[in-house]
Amino acid sequence: MNSETKNTSTSSVRACQNCKTQFTIEPEDFDFYKKIDVPPPTFCPLCRMQRRMAFRNERSLYKDTCDLCEKQIISLYSPNKPFKVYCRECWNSDSWDPLQYGVEYDWNKPFFPQFRELMEKVPRIALVQLSTNINCDYANYVADCKNIYLSQSSVSSENVFYSYVVDKSFDIFDCSSVKECAQCYENVECARNNHSKFLFRSRDCIDSLFLFDCVNCQNCFMSSNLRNKQFVVRNVQYSKEEYMKQTQEIHTECYQDMVHLKEEFLLLIQKGLHRFANLIKTTECTGDNIFNAKNVHYSFEIPAGENLKFCIRAINIKDSYDVTGAVTGELIYEVAVGGHEGNRIRFLSNADILRDVEYSDWCKNSSYLFGCVSVKDKQYCIFNKQYTKKEYEKLRKKIIQHMEDVPYVDSRGNKYMYGEFFPTEFSPFAYNESMAYEHIPLAKDEVCARGYVWRDSDPSPYSPTIAGDALLDDIESVKDSVINEIIGCVCGKAYRILKSEFEFLKREKIALPRKCPECRHKERFAMRNPMKLWRRQCACLSAEALAKADVYRNTVKHPHHPEGRCPNEFETSYAPDRQEIIYCESCYQSEVI
Repeated sequence: MNSETKNTSTSSVRACQNCKTQFTIEPEDFDFYKKIDVPPPTFCPLCRMQRRMAFRNERSLYKDTCDLCEKQIISLYSPNKPFKVYCRECWNSDSWDPLQYGVEYDWNKPFFPQFRELMEKVPRIALVQLSTNINCDYANYVADCKNIYLSQSSVSSENVFYSYVVDKSFDIFDCSSVKECAQCYENVECARNNHSKFLFRSRDCIDSLFLFDCVNCQNCFMSSNLRNKQFVVRNVQYSKEEYMKQTQEIHTECYQDMVHLKEEFLLLIQKGLHRFANLIKTTECTGDNIFNAKNVHYSFEIPAGENLKFCIRAINIKDSYDVTGAVTGELIYEVAVGGHEGNRIRFLSNADILRDVEYSDWCKNSSYLFGCVSVKDKQYCIFNKQYTKKEYEKLRKKIIQHMEDVPYVDSRGNKYMYGEFFPTEFSPFAYNESMAYEHIPLAKDEVCARGYVWRDSDPSPYSPTIAGDALLDDIESVKDSVINEIIGCVCGKAYRILKSEFEFLKREKIALPRKCPECRHKERFAMRNPMKLWRRQCACLSAEALAKADVYRNTVKHPHHPEGRCPNEFETSYAPDRQEIIYCESCYQSEVI
C-alpha cells in the first residue's frame, strides 16, 4: 500500500509499494497529476519504468501465421501465445470489427483481470510499425522507414541492419543510438557522423575510426576528447601525408587486428575524460542522451522535447511523464509505446493517434476510450462496446470508483487501483522477452517468484555449416559464397551474412563478424550507461583522480576552482563505483573546448 512518510509545502516523500524504497513527489509533479486528473503514483520511478518496459518486446521475433489470411508472418508474439495475431494488412482492413468482441463490465471482478481477458480475445497486430514502411518485414518499432532488417526503434531511416535506436539515418550497420548518420558501422550514441566506424559518444565526424567523445573531426583515428581536428592518430597531430602513412598500418579488414584495435579502444574510453552526461543543446535537463530539449528531467534518449520527466525514447513530446516510446504529442502519462500524436492519453501500451484514452492497448485514431483493445476510428467505447457520450462519461466514472473499491492485488500484495499502469504479470510477453529484462535483468527463479512469465528459448532450427571462428581472417580473401553459409555463434545460435552486408563490409574493409547479431548488440549495450541517475561530486582534482596516474590529467587550470577539488555536484548515469573519471560541465568545458 501507499505509505506517506513525510509531507512538506515543497514535496512528499513516500514508500514504493513494490520495492519499499522511498521516493519524492515534487510540487511540480503534483501540478502535472492534477492537470491530467490522475492520483499520484504509488510505485517509485524505477519500478514504474520496469513495469512499462515489461510491455515492450523489441528484440524477440518469431515466425508465425496470420490468424486471418493465414500467410506467413514475423511476429513479436511467440506462436504459443493465447492471442489472435494478424498481419499489418489484415489488422488495418475492414475484414473484421473490434467491437464484435465487446463485453459488459463485470462489477464482481477487479478491472485488470477483466482487461487481460479482453486482451486474449481481440486480434493484435504482428509488429509495431507506424506510418508507411517499405521492406521492413524483420523490423520492430519502426516508423517511416525503408529497408530495415533485424533492427528496432528506427524512425525515418533507410538501409539499417542489426541496429537499435536509429533516427534519420541511412546505410547503418551494427549501431546503437544514432541520429542523422550515414555509412556508419558500430557507432554508439552518436550524431551526424558520416563514413565512420567504431565511434562512441561522438558527433559531426567524417572518415574516422575509433573515436571517443570527439566533435567535428575528420580523418582521425584512435583518439579521445578531440574538437575540430584533422589527421590525428592516438591523440597526436600529424600532417596529411604522415596521417596517411600511419593509417596504412590499420587493418580492420583482418579480424585478429580488429580484435586488438577494439581492446585498445575500450582502454582509451576508460582513460578518457568523461562528461557527466550527454546533454546537447539543452536547458535545465537531467538524464542522458538528451538533445534540443528544455526542462527535461530523469529522462533518457530524448532527441527533442520539453517539460518531460521519467521519459525514455520520447521524440518531440511535451508536458508528459513516464513515457517509454512515443513520437509527437503532449499530456501523456504512464504509456509504453505511445505512437504518434497522443494527447491526454494515460495508462496505455501500443497506441497511435489517440486523444483522451485510458487503460487501452493497440488502439488507433480514436478518442474517449477506456479499457479497449485494438479499437480503430471510434469514440466513446468501454471494453470494446460503443456508448453515447453521456453513457460513456457516467460509466467511466463508475468504473474508476470500482477500481478504487475493488482493487486488483498481485501475489506480492501490491494494490492496483485507478492511477496505476497494468500489472507486469498481465503483459503479453514473458519478462525475458521484454525490454525490462535487458535493462533490469532478473533470474528465472526471481521472475517466477514475482508472478511474472518466463519463456525458455526454443532450440535453434538451423544447423551451422561453418563455425564463426573458422571464417577467414581477412575479408579480402572471403568469397561471395559466404552468404550461403549458416554460421555458428559461440552462444549456440546461428546467423547468416546478407549480400548487402557482405558488400558493405568488403567495401569498408571490415572483417566478417564472428558473433550473431544478438551477441553483437549485447556488446554495444554493455558500453552504454544504465537508465538510472546517481548524485555525485565532480572528480576533478579529487584524491581518487590524482591517484590514477594512467587516466585523464588536466591540461589547464579551471577558473571556478583554481585549487583543490571541484565542489560541483550533478546527477549522472555513471554509478559511483565506476572507474572512469567524471567531470562536471564547467571542468569538462575547460578541458575540451
